[in-house]
Amino acid sequence: MNPFEMVVAIIVVVTIGSVIKARYGIRKDRHGNEHFHGVDPAATADAARLRDEVRALKERVQVLERVITDNEASSLRLDREIEALREKKNP
Repeated sequence: MNPFEMVVAIIVVVTIGSVIKARYGIRKDRHGNEHFHGVDPAATADAARLRDEVRALKERVQVLERVITDNEASSLRLDREIEALREKKNP
């Protein structure tokens, strides 16, 4: 391979790399560090779903902690709390 072909091959490889980076939203900041700036709709929807699920689980844990640590609660109140949790789980 002569030097001219080597230069052309290097340019082609760098250009393909730049196109791939642009396609996936990778940009360089002023310090030369690469960061992902694209928005993946599937990842955003999945993250929102997971946040909602974590919020619901935290609420259930708080209610369960309150029910368990309440020493003066009657069995009737405990039954109502458990039923309320079941209703929240199965709307």
